[in-house]
Amino acid sequence: MAAACLEDPSLEKHFKGHRDAITSVDFSFNKKQLASGSMDSCLMIWSMRPQMRAYRFVGHKDAVMCVQFSPSGHLVASGSRDKTVRLWVPNVKGESTVFKAHTATVRSVQFSSDGQSLVTASDDKTVKVWTVHRQKFLFSLSQHINWVRCAKFSPDGRLIASASDDKTIKLWDKTSRECIHSFCEHGGFVNYVDFHPSGTCIAAAGTDNTVKVWDVRMNRLLQHYQVHSAVVNCLSFHPSGNYLITASNDSTLKILDLLEGRLLYTLHGHQGPATCVAFSRTGDFFASGGSDEQVMVWKTNVDAADYGDVLKTQKYATNVTGTLHNLQSEMDCGDPPKKNKTQESARNQHQQEEETSLADTLEHIVGQLDVLTQATWTMGYNTWGRRLCEATTTSLSHRWLGTGRSLGDQTVSILEQRLTLTEDKLKECLENQQKLMHSKGN
Repeated sequence: MAAACLEDPSLEKHFKGHRDAITSVDFSFNKKQLASGSMDSCLMIWSMRPQMRAYRFVGHKDAVMCVQFSPSGHLVASGSRDKTVRLWVPNVKGESTVFKAHTATVRSVQFSSDGQSLVTASDDKTVKVWTVHRQKFLFSLSQHINWVRCAKFSPDGRLIASASDDKTIKLWDKTSRECIHSFCEHGGFVNYVDFHPSGTCIAAAGTDNTVKVWDVRMNRLLQHYQVHSAVVNCLSFHPSGNYLITASNDSTLKILDLLEGRLLYTLHGHQGPATCVAFSRTGDFFASGGSDEQVMVWKTNVDAADYGDVLKTQKYATNVTGTLHNLQSEMDCGDPPKKNKTQESARNQHQQEEETSLADTLEHIVGQLDVLTQATWTMGYNTWGRRLCEATTTSLSHRWLGTGRSLGDQTVSILEQRLTLTEDKLKECLENQQKLMHSKGN
């Protein structure tokens, strides 16, 4: 789908049933259901199919602060101001198990990508990790000195990021249980944090009205967006890693293009603060909730056809303020020796054609890798997939190195992230398939 054919995000439906502000929303993996939590102490499961009734789950004794579907979709976890976590079966019976997770409000709950672990964050200043099976406590992370608003596993499950009212984001090693870095540059409290799908970056939403994107490998600030006029409450990465959506007290949702470092859309729909937002697992929809008690479902449109067709960074890179720099202009800004205008024009045309060709090749290859990545999730990893990945990566390397020129650090970094993501997902699929074959053999 070419850029010219992209459509604006569109409001598809809105759900009414909560009796107080919405605090959290999350889609099931198959997009058939949407969960929402509210200050009204209820959790609701909405059906995405027309004329299907919603389920209202009552059990928490105080506000439901967070909800999330398990990766399989068979469970929904919720955390509450009543200090407990509940695991619900999202059907008409609404059965749940409950355990006291913290000594204060539970602000955040998230499943690991394999569905085996649960991480929770609380006003008691701790982050805790549990097994989903029997809700067994594993360990606690307790270096924050104020309320912990949010905690998230990295996609590979090896790291945990936590955001706190102590104005820090802490990065933890899950195995050693050590804090390996603290990001301390926020001008206010940190309301929300999440990992980029590649696992190489995190994004944080702050009470200073900003959104910041950090590289967790080099521990440096990559992008800094000042697009909201009030507190940013929540954010969500598009599964492609190309976009980030944010929700703010200024009543708007904003979609950011991370590759070009700019604001794409400002969406108005909620009356009053927009409190939460989340993309569906495939990214073609997103849901938002607000203090107006409404849950809204939007069609994304911006990246619906293909995850690989929006690599637009061959001539642009972003600095930490989110502004654009034209790399082509920077390459041409020196004092070149005087040349014949005809020769100069021919040289420029040849260079432009070469760079365009290379950029097209990179875009195509990364697009194919992304398509392959999606295929491995749905069809499983096989020999054909491995060979195609190896051949594609080799083709990319040869084509890239053969030019003898650079497309800029931002482009290189993005390509590395995309390739790393693909490689990690392929390895995971291979491991899962090997485990399945081994279990069948036994």
